[in-house]
Amino acid sequence: MLEVDDLSISFGGLDALSGLGFSVAEREIFALIGPNGAGKSTVFNVITGLYRPSRGRVVLAGEDLLALASHQVARRGVARTFQNTEVFRRLSALDNVLVGRHAHLRAGAIRAALGLGAVRREEAEARRFARTLLARFGLEDVADTESGSLPLGLQKRLEIARALASGPRLVLLDEPAGGLNQTETQTLMEIIRRLRDESGLTIVVVEHDMELVMGISDRVAVLDRGRKIAEGTPREIAADATVVEAYLGSGSDA
Repeated sequence: MLEVDDLSISFGGLDALSGLGFSVAEREIFALIGPNGAGKSTVFNVITGLYRPSRGRVVLAGEDLLALASHQVARRGVARTFQNTEVFRRLSALDNVLVGRHAHLRAGAIRAALGLGAVRREEAEARRFARTLLARFGLEDVADTESGSLPLGLQKRLEIARALASGPRLVLLDEPAGGLNQTETQTLMEIIRRLRDESGLTIVVVEHDMELVMGISDRVAVLDRGRKIAEGTPREIAADATVVEAYLGSGSDA
């Protein structure tokens, strides 16, 4: 589904990514982990067209994403969440999901302004779709609630629901468990598994919560200072001495 090859990018002369490569199979849950500043979110920003690398390839199902603008990448079936929750705080939960659905609406501004019957039917269908999606995430009771007033755990779920409204085949989750308690994290893990098992989605997760990473991932890649230092199953990564040193430091550092 996704192939990243020899990806490199620098900011102010510092290498954020250097020769990074990995591939993600269809319907796989793949995790990117590493210390702060390792380049994990930069990978997402390159995949989604926010950053342009100095070299490398990003290919989705055979198509080069680096030749596309961000909105074109989204239309190819790539959706993401952000490290800092980015819901539209003054919009309701329902309207947040409708924003994510807009790419599937065919009516233009003029037809919408005229209030044509086809436009009204399309809007009604979009609202039904959005409410169904909210229900999947246990958010049906807060559909009309202003998003900024929701607890963080519900905002995290809402952001994932909004990403799914675009009908993606690849979902990028940037620290989805950040700020959540253990119960909320367990609920999130179940949601992510269902997205793969029931919806057939391919998922890439950037996360610091090792309970979530080890509990849901098929494979894990570890970054340190923009380079991949290890890749394997959760069990292999947990036993890798190089990974332990990258996270905890060497004995002399301690």
